[in-house]
Amino acid sequence: MENQNNQVMSVKDWFLTVFITAIPLVGLIMLFVWAFGSSTNASRTNWAKAVLLWYAILFVLYILIAVIFGAAFLTGMSDMDMNY
Repeated sequence: MENQNNQVMSVKDWFLTVFITAIPLVGLIMLFVWAFGSSTNASRTNWAKAVLLWYAILFVLYILIAVIFGAAFLTGMSDMDMNY
């Protein structure tokens, strides 16, 4: 008998996987469950880890952009105060 963790996922499995991840908060929790759970399909585990890695990269980029634009905004505001 083939190991269930290594079976090819069907279109229905992928459809439900993507659908669940589209639900706010539930999707994020399920990504962690699938990425680090021991009884999860190997393909789904690798996919969940890749998605979490993308989320981490985007989160760092968003923070970096917010800091840069926030600093520029505050600098612009302080320049406006000095002109009056």
